Amino acid sequence: MTLKYILPVLFFALFATSCSTDDNEDNNTGTVNEVAGLLKVTELNNSTHTIELFNTSGMFYTGYNNISIRIKDNATDNYVENATATWMPVMQMPTMQHSCPKSAITKAVGKETVYNGFIIYQMTNTDGSGWSLTVDYTIDGMDYTATDTITVMQSAMQNVTSFMGSDNSRYVVALVEPNNPIIGINNLKTGVFKMENMMSFPTIENYTLTLDPRMPGMGNHSSPNNTDLTYNVADTMYHGNLSLTMTGYWVLNFKMLNEANETLKGEDVTENNIQSSLYLELEF
Repeated sequence: MTLKYILPVLFFALFATSCSTDDNEDNNTGTVNEVAGLLKVTELNNSTHTIELFNTSGMFYTGYNNISIRIKDNATDNYVENATATWMPVMQMPTMQHSCPKSAITKAVGKETVYNGFIIYQMTNTDGSGWSLTVDYTIDGMDYTATDTITVMQSAMQNVTSFMGSDNSRYVVALVEPNNPIIGINNLKTGVFKMENMMSFPTIENYTLTLDPRMPGMGNHSSPNNTDLTYNVADTMYHGNLSLTMTGYWVLNFKMLNEANETLKGEDVTENNIQSSLYLELEF
């Protein structure tokens, strides 16, 4: 084949390659994939829609789960842009059932078809069973629901704890950040929730979590420049500074104080008391 025929063929091949579906495009629609970088955890289905649930790991774990949601119209394969939705996770126990802390579902910032929220699973069965999830949603004035069992695996670290406070109320405290700890000062973020009833766990405002991080494998030493966690109205979470001086296994010891500065749970770490009864763990 002469050069004058080869060049057009090569040009056509390059042009065709450049026009192929991009990794950031949805294969069904050719539009930008708004869940690029996320992994699908599961789907909830009914005869009209498919509810797709995504996060960064592709699994639900005990503790804080940030979840992205899309609602697909089964008839058209298009994703819904104008839905309002709520959800209800339920854990089925042998003699009872209960829910867990969860956020509202809101439209993800800068997204057309993605909705976002979080669920904090405070426990699970050893095989990941026991939980179901129901999503109720409205589109153009029509109400729908989808529900199914889900799998929730046990996290390797204690990143959530449920306990009875000295005020005879049950609380849930969960680690939200840091996701990728560093040596130095980390933004420590936790959620603090109170069990109003078996299905309602509202955020508690204006408490304090005193912080004392320790390394049990290194003489239980602490670190400098930590600050206690206080309530942030902007995101309804508790924020403080966590100083990590080296990599390894850390125990984050807390005391939870109410608005009257009364200790509801936890103790100071001393030579005779090496760990608070209220703690979370991280390792990096």
